Amino acid sequence: MGLFNILTGRSTVKGPAARERLFAITTAYVTLETSYEIRSSGVAGIAVQALSNADFQSMLKDTEEVVKATISDASGSVEVRDDNYGFRWVVVRAGTIEDLVVGINGVSSSVEAGGYGERLLCAVFAFKDEAGKAINLIYNYKRGFWYPFVPAPGDQQRNTERELQLKAQIGGELPIEPELERWFPLWGIPF
Repeated sequence: MGLFNILTGRSTVKGPAARERLFAITTAYVTLETSYEIRSSGVAGIAVQALSNADFQSMLKDTEEVVKATISDASGSVEVRDDNYGFRWVVVRAGTIEDLVVGINGVSSSVEAGGYGERLLCAVFAFKDEAGKAINLIYNYKRGFWYPFVPAPGDQQRNTERELQLKAQIGGELPIEPELERWFPLWGIPF
């Protein structure tokens, strides 16, 4: 890594995060929907560790415009939001899981091409079960694995039993994070 990259915070991701692993959600979704009545909420987001420099801000603005143009669903949208923990989220709304994945992939590809790949944290795809309870599937870019996060009623509580059940249900279709201690909860997702 050169001095310019150190000063600007730019680098490239050299981890296990393969695009094929991100796109695995499209096939796993068929099982979620048909076998377990878990449906997409029509929203996904990608968390990026934000920088305040002009180049980073310009790259995010360009990313937003590119993703808007690539979502095939006319009702799709893209917006940039900040959460309470200081992370920047690019939130994609679309009618199909395929459009959500294409949108999220577009964001991650643009961030990586801009030299900020190390700032990619995770992608979150929101779902609801047959009772209307929230289920999030999280893709960790640094590790290249998925894991479920199911919030429970109460202040920052999670339903670990349901998370383990989901692992058993879709673990054959998604590359699930094998180390349970790396299943980090994400509170305050801005969608």
